[in-house]
Amino acid sequence: MSLTDVIDGTRTAAQADPRNAAVSFGVDHSLATGTTTVVDVRVRDHAFTVDEPPALGGTDRAANPVEYALASLGSCQVITYQFWAARLGIPLDAVRVHVDGDLDLHGFFGFDEDTRPGFRDVRISVELEGPAPAERYEQLRRAVDEHCPVLDLFRHETPVSTKLA
Repeated sequence: MSLTDVIDGTRTAAQADPRNAAVSFGVDHSLATGTTTVVDVRVRDHAFTVDEPPALGGTDRAANPVEYALASLGSCQVITYQFWAARLGIPLDAVRVHVDGDLDLHGFFGFDEDTRPGFRDVRISVELEGPAPAERYEQLRRAVDEHCPVLDLFRHETPVSTKLA
């Protein structure tokens, strides 16, 4: 099935009933037995591990949470570029994305309560290849900036609630 087929099918389903466009995702996490930083993660039928580098008390068995956040952003960018290129009819031969971000550990460790624990700055570098003129790729970049779900999470405050079960 092509991306155009997915777009058309989703549009038809959402027009028939707007509730068809509402989706939910869930992820389960647990501390790996006998560790202090290794987290086992389950997403549908997939599993992966999260850890910290030794400088942050971990064993470096996997990427850390903020690296996965950057990976989520970069991956979502690549997918959203592919999706919107198909939607806009812009030929796209390759997409490469590099994402990096800056944290101040004063916030995470509580050394300075005025320093936020999250990223201070995130930079996305996108390289597109294809035969279309530069203006079309700029149109594509604007569409991706407007519609990338993970970029939206980084750019806008999202209501989050936490409760102890």
